[in-house]
Amino acid sequence: MTVHFIGAGPGAADLITVRGRDLIGKCPVCLYAGSIVSPDLLAYCPPGARIVDTAPMSLDEIEAEYLRAANAGEDVSRLHSGDLSVWSAVAEQIRRLEKHGIAYTMTPGVPSFAAAAAALRRELTIPEVAQSLVLTRVSGRASPMPDGETLTQFGATGATLAIHLAIHALDRVVNDLTPLYGAECPVAIVVKASWEDERIVRGTLGDIEAKVAAEPIERTAIIFVGPSLSSTDFRESSLYDATYQRRFRGRQ
Repeated sequence: MTVHFIGAGPGAADLITVRGRDLIGKCPVCLYAGSIVSPDLLAYCPPGARIVDTAPMSLDEIEAEYLRAANAGEDVSRLHSGDLSVWSAVAEQIRRLEKHGIAYTMTPGVPSFAAAAAALRRELTIPEVAQSLVLTRVSGRASPMPDGETLTQFGATGATLAIHLAIHALDRVVNDLTPLYGAECPVAIVVKASWEDERIVRGTLGDIEAKVAAEPIERTAIIFVGPSLSSTDFRESSLYDATYQRRFRGRQ
C-alpha cells in the first residue's frame, strides 16, 4: 500500500500532470482538500472510489484514514492544491506515515504563482529589472513567520514578490513595501488563478487598497509586487541575440 501525494495544480482540472492524473485513476481511495482543490479533479477517480474531503478534518483524523487504507491494502491518492513543495502541510503527514512504516510518493504540481503569472500574461524575471522571484507570505494564526523572513527584508532586495495567503493583510503589505518600492510600484492581485471565476485586480502600492475595497477579495489570491509587472522598455536577453555565441547555436 502506498500514499501518493499529488500536487493537484492551481484549480483547473486540466492543469495537473499526466502522472498525477493517472495516479488518481489507479487509487481506490482519494483524500482531497475540498476547501481549495477543485472538485472537477475527482472525475479522474475510478468508479466506486472512497472519496474523503479532508477540509473539516484534523491531522489525527487524516492519519486514521491512512491507517484504514493501509489495513485494507488500498493505495491512496492525496491531493493538495498547487505544488507540494510550499505551504502544502505535507511534511507533517509524511512524518506520521514514516512512523507507521507506510510507503509514500510525491508528484509535483503546477504551482499557483505560475498559473497566476500566466493569467497576467507576464514573465516575472525581466532582464536588468528583476531576476529574482520571492515566494513568501505573512504571519497568520495557523503559522507565524520565522524571524528574519519579513516583507521589508525581502522587499529591500527589489525582487518581484509573490505574496501568498495575505489578502487579509493587504494594508500591512502596502505599509511595509511602499517605502521600499515607492507608491507607483505596480501591484497585481490574481484571485483563483485558472478557476472559472478567476479575477485580476491591477494597481499600484498607492491605490491597490482602494481598488480592492471596491471589489472585496476574501481568499485564494496571490499579491504580486515589483517593477517587472509593468516593465516594457527593457534590454532584450542575450539568449537569442544574433551575435551571442552559445554551445547549441553552432555559429562561428
